[in-house]
Amino acid sequence: MTLLLLQMTIVLLTALVCGWLARKLGQARVIGEIVGGIFLGPSVFGHVAPKAWSNLFPQDSLAPFDVLSTVGLILFLFLIGYELDFAHLRQERKTAILASGMSIVLPFLLAAALAPSLRVRFAPDGVGNLVFLLFLGVSMSITAFPVLARILEERQIQSTPLGTTALMCAAIDDVSAWLLLAVALTLVPHSGPSMPLIYRLAWLCIYLVLMLGVVRPLGRWLVKRRSSVTLSYEVLGMIVGLVLCSAASTEAIGVHPLFGAFLAGICFPRVEHWQNAIRARLETIVSVLLMPFFFALTGMRTRLDLFSGANIWFWTAVVLVAAVAGKMGGAVIAARWTGQPWQQAWALGALLNTRGLVELVVLNIAYNAHVFSPTLFTMMVVMALITTMMTTPMLNLLGIPNYAEGELDRSASGPPAKIGALDL
Repeated sequence: MTLLLLQMTIVLLTALVCGWLARKLGQARVIGEIVGGIFLGPSVFGHVAPKAWSNLFPQDSLAPFDVLSTVGLILFLFLIGYELDFAHLRQERKTAILASGMSIVLPFLLAAALAPSLRVRFAPDGVGNLVFLLFLGVSMSITAFPVLARILEERQIQSTPLGTTALMCAAIDDVSAWLLLAVALTLVPHSGPSMPLIYRLAWLCIYLVLMLGVVRPLGRWLVKRRSSVTLSYEVLGMIVGLVLCSAASTEAIGVHPLFGAFLAGICFPRVEHWQNAIRARLETIVSVLLMPFFFALTGMRTRLDLFSGANIWFWTAVVLVAAVAGKMGGAVIAARWTGQPWQQAWALGALLNTRGLVELVVLNIAYNAHVFSPTLFTMMVVMALITTMMTTPMLNLLGIPNYAEGELDRSASGPPAKIGALDL
């Protein structure tokens, strides 16, 4: 217990300092927290002081971190699903739907082109072609909705046509990516009791029907009868229990529990004062206490010391170029097809190129499922960091206004819409 508490203290303080530095440098807090996790891993701390690192973070002591980070991610994905605003689906539908589709399809096509070469060089033995392609495609096509929402909120452009379209595209991308990830996970051998693939797919379909066809309508009925009821601690406890039950259901099926938590958030009824209460009571404990453990684990799995040859750096650059070209290229092409000006089209592409936290979740799932090797995992983490760090400088280069700095009067576009993204 002494060692665990000491580890928690170091991780939390490192995340706090690095997140603060990132904000001072004009980046999202999540960038600093990811870099802080890398500093605590074998690439930096373990390289500079290997004996101290092995004593402070022995491999057999990381199991509690894994459990705590999983619980934090379950609650985090519930909040993200709960924050999706379906009202955005009625605005800028044409551009958003086409842009989100193109920003998924094009990266997947590029991933399909790269998958054979990457699988031969960097995948663990025994990984199937289809499984590897699905994980690689999701990793290259996903958008980090919470990080994107935070960037828009910090610039106070979330209620503009650009912000609204970007949020809707990111929401559609996230839902599509999680569904594809659920399919990919059914193809990976499950650590629990063995279940044939056809049964796992059948149970997944049953679960989706129950959640979308029973639980969600039941939530709407509850809103009509009890929407004025204050969200007490007892009710909040029941909500968290239901979220954990949904996550346990998908885990039992053979799909990652984060998918169950995310879908539970989508199905939960939208009542403003309930949302405010849940956000206020869960976000702090999740973002301040639990999520840094996930970043620390990610950093400890990121092996920059494996980047010792020109061949690895070459393939990292290839992955980075393909990820940027696919995500930004798909969004820009779609935006131009629907009549958007070049500035808005490139800005939308830059926003959808944001990856960050959700990308790391996918990469850790692939790593734990033994689909990605440590080397490929590190390559993808580097790609996620660079693409996320590109967003703010590109928006500044394109001249997208930052109303938070008083560059323009935002009265023409109305007050910013409220976004409850975690402060990441």
